[in-house]
Amino acid sequence: MHLLFVTSLVPDGEPTTGYEIANAAIIDGLRRAGARVTVLGFTWPGKQPSDPENTILLGEVDVRTDTAGLAQKLLWLRRAVAAGLTVSSVKLRVIPEARLRAAIASAGPFDAYVLNGVPLAGAFEHVFRDKPSIFVAHNVEYRSAQENAAAAGSLVQKALFAREARLLRGLEARLCDRADFVYTLAEDDGKTFGLPPERFAALPLVTRKEIRPRPLLPVAHDLGLIGTWTWAPNRIGLEWFLREVKPLLDPGIGIAVAGGTPADLRSAWPGVAFAGRVPDATAFVESSAVIPLVSRAGTGVQLKTIETFELGMPSVATSRSVRGIASLPANCVVADEPVAFAAAVSAMIAGVRNGDRQRLDGRAFHASQLQKLDAAIRRGLDRLASGKRKVAG
Repeated sequence: MHLLFVTSLVPDGEPTTGYEIANAAIIDGLRRAGARVTVLGFTWPGKQPSDPENTILLGEVDVRTDTAGLAQKLLWLRRAVAAGLTVSSVKLRVIPEARLRAAIASAGPFDAYVLNGVPLAGAFEHVFRDKPSIFVAHNVEYRSAQENAAAAGSLVQKALFAREARLLRGLEARLCDRADFVYTLAEDDGKTFGLPPERFAALPLVTRKEIRPRPLLPVAHDLGLIGTWTWAPNRIGLEWFLREVKPLLDPGIGIAVAGGTPADLRSAWPGVAFAGRVPDATAFVESSAVIPLVSRAGTGVQLKTIETFELGMPSVATSRSVRGIASLPANCVVADEPVAFAAAVSAMIAGVRNGDRQRLDGRAFHASQLQKLDAAIRRGLDRLASGKRKVAG
């Protein structure tokens, strides 16, 4: 079976976001299942695809809102309103439809699309209706937009997120309806979309192909948090932790935050060590005493949680942080209230300072995730091969 994997960003061998890590895991899983996968999409400026022989590039694009200037943001918004599209989709309307169709034709004969997420599938929605498809729903995007609207600090932001939520709800419903099968990253997401059990499977993800034993690194910071904090759902969790949990911790417990962080957030918390984008994310995690997993919004699955468990790191997690993960390691404590979260963190830090690093071997967790991932991917491919659904018009 030859699949055309349609994605905003093609793998470049240096994934920096959860979206890119998930893409690599899903593509690898499809290939392990025996499918031939050709990837079609854009790349970050200056980046090259990691598998050029099986990749069709549409060009370079920078879709980051946090680094875009005001003029660029207003241009995206104006185009989105004029086209009736979400801002995330209009960012990818940088090539004419004819060029996209030519790129698809250059793949040669193929059996089905894998529509990876909503941005590119929504930018050229009608182009991908001529063949069967699998839709990969990384999140319930409209729910995330609704949560972003509720948390927004200005009426303008609330209105913009509310607009995104309305458009995303319709788009996601259409993509699910047309798809022969839907992959979600959490079981609850399929239920939110109203999908019957035979039409979707949740994919338990991994963040790396294998787990190798690594020597313990010295503790460089008590608490290490890493993520893309410019993404609104992630920021909501980080702000909750800093506002509600941090004041309950001993002032001697140091907090380090890695990953892209808005300037206003950095300036608001001068006592926190904001490291920005670190050269080795794994080393940052492993040199932490404890990993707080602080998600309070969003859907889908948290890749930073999976990485923490693969590395065997001790952690304290909110319920949102462990959604979609059936079996939690023994060194993870789940707590949603600030007092309980702070107490669990303090107890773990005390253990580390007394010589107990509380590390586990993450290979068993990784192997279990990989086995379940392969089984879920096979369900979708079997459904696709059975041809039980007609191609939507």
